[in-house]
Amino acid sequence: MKIHIIGGGNLGSAIAVGLAKNAKGNNITVTRRNIGFIQHLTEYGIVVSQSNTEGISEADLIILAVKPHQVDAVMAEILPHITNKIIASVLSGITLEYLNKKVDGTNTVLRLMPNIAAQFGASATCISARTADLPKANVVTELFNKIGTAVIIDEKLMDAGTVLGACGTAFALRYIRASMQAGIEIGFDAKTALAIAAQTALGATEMLLNQQVHPEQLIDKVTTPQGCTIAGLNEMEHQGFSSSLIKGIKVSLQNIKSE
Repeated sequence: MKIHIIGGGNLGSAIAVGLAKNAKGNNITVTRRNIGFIQHLTEYGIVVSQSNTEGISEADLIILAVKPHQVDAVMAEILPHITNKIIASVLSGITLEYLNKKVDGTNTVLRLMPNIAAQFGASATCISARTADLPKANVVTELFNKIGTAVIIDEKLMDAGTVLGACGTAFALRYIRASMQAGIEIGFDAKTALAIAAQTALGATEMLLNQQVHPEQLIDKVTTPQGCTIAGLNEMEHQGFSSSLIKGIKVSLQNIKSE
């Protein structure tokens, strides 16, 4: 495929690098007005450009990774140059209905919400499309499965998917940071504490993804009667560990809906 990514910010660049490393054989272009910020992408064989429209007529997939307030200007700029393309928007809050009105039947529109772990082939990507466009959404799903896990969801859940899969990156990192700080308090230097905390989180994730079981089933494997694990877990719950995380996710969703 020829993939044209408009917007070389953190997310657009992460998608480009992830695809370049894990979905080889595709031709990828990333655009940004200040090309200096994306010049490093050329190391991965990615073409960089200041022009949103140069070569866009040859693209199979166009990914909009600009700011939401820029969507009208960008669509007005590119639509005269394209027809029968897949346009995938990663813009929070911009609906399929709005985008389809813009393209007026000339192109297929999808909504995507990956996260910046795409750069390392570890994104959780949510994809939405109209029923008639699901065959093309499946093509994009297959592509994004190469840089992590991609699922098709109802558009009404896209905000929730954003919180769980994109904001969730920060929530997971905050857990690792807290574990690191605890590790320092119980005797490790910062570097060692971070290495242990990060690898432990990765290991837990790998077990879940490979065994496809409920987290509690794996928790049971590392808790023994009157052991230190269950004592720590119970203390965390007494202090509101699970409830604070759930509340944080729900508040993030409320924040998206109020924007």
